[in-house]
Amino acid sequence: MSLTFIPLIEQLSSRVIRILGCNACSMTLQGTNTYLVGQGKRRILIDASGGPNIGEYVDLLAGELKKRDCSLQEILISHWHWDHTEGVQPIFKAITMKPIQVSKHMLVEDPEHDLVTKYEYVNDGHVFKTEGATLRAIFTPGHSKDHLAFYLEEENALFSGDCILGETTAEFEDLHDYMGSLERILKIEPDTIYPGHGPVVKDGTERIRHYIQHRNKRNEQIVEALRASQEARDV
Repeated sequence: MSLTFIPLIEQLSSRVIRILGCNACSMTLQGTNTYLVGQGKRRILIDASGGPNIGEYVDLLAGELKKRDCSLQEILISHWHWDHTEGVQPIFKAITMKPIQVSKHMLVEDPEHDLVTKYEYVNDGHVFKTEGATLRAIFTPGHSKDHLAFYLEEENALFSGDCILGETTAEFEDLHDYMGSLERILKIEPDTIYPGHGPVVKDGTERIRHYIQHRNKRNEQIVEALRASQEARDV
């Protein structure tokens, strides 16, 4: 599959800048999308990319902050996977020079994989504010137990993490939870989706519907295959 080209840094709207993690591979597609959100001197960073080229990513982030003459207010983490969290400590060391607040949902029944970062645990509905942007956390388990999406009120846009991707379909740990999360974000009817991987999705609500239809079709195919297998054994 040929993937859409994504530049290392791109201004996506008046309040959203995407900084691409320098970690492209079969699991991360073009790389992990991280987002600077806000319009003032202090911005919120959504996710902190990780991988073998972490230094290159941190340099990109530092350069963009300098160019915009702004600093990091805090970091929001969509979920625990390495490509969304490994950048936290390098960002502390190279950019903020000290720990700043890093928020995520608690890993239910599992210990954190990052034993160094002190997380501020937040629940569904928690609101984060910075100049020009209001973000609301939406608990969307399925891809992982702790997955959060973030709704940007000013744009009717959704930072979907790995719940919805810009290209291809998403993997999941728990199908029941994942389908429930898709139905939940469908009710928001976002115009735009800023995914954890891949290009921006301009038809946000339709993409969510497509994901639901695609997964239901796959489930029906599995049921039909099991039924055919049982019938063959009964002959």
